[in-house]
Amino acid sequence: MEFSELIHKRYSVRAYRTDPVDDALVQQVLDAARMAPTACNRQPFQIVVVHTAGRQQELSRIYGRPWFVQAPLIVAACGIPAQNWVRRDGKNYNDVDVTIAMDHLILAAANAGLGTCWVAAFDPAAAREILQLPEGVEPVAFTPLGYPADSRGSIQRKPLTELVRWEKW
Repeated sequence: MEFSELIHKRYSVRAYRTDPVDDALVQQVLDAARMAPTACNRQPFQIVVVHTAGRQQELSRIYGRPWFVQAPLIVAACGIPAQNWVRRDGKNYNDVDVTIAMDHLILAAANAGLGTCWVAAFDPAAAREILQLPEGVEPVAFTPLGYPADSRGSIQRKPLTELVRWEKW
């Protein structure tokens, strides 16, 4: 699929079929995250893939919307801030690096006919406990991963004239 078509095809899925996702397809999507650029190529992230079957109640503690646990898989993108590149002024690029990896994963999923929905409003304490994250690992974003049971509605985006400035502010 043409990249510009893929970007317009992707949407936030909020209803999933329970059909399992083939392991090879999951590996393909995960590999897209692996190929994401990171500052100084440090790759300071880990992806945690969780099967939802039989764990829906527990996983709902991370994010309480029913559709979050409908998909057969949930993906957690986690950063390791101590491994990240840090700019001279102290800005740690943890969130940036993890976000780029998650975006690659989400676009690869859409390309493969899978649905995702970026979730940032999760409970970090529940996520840490349920995923048994070690000290120094930070959950940054989650997404269900599965086949959509809904269809894309209209998506509103600001025009470029409201988002882009040339040469200066």
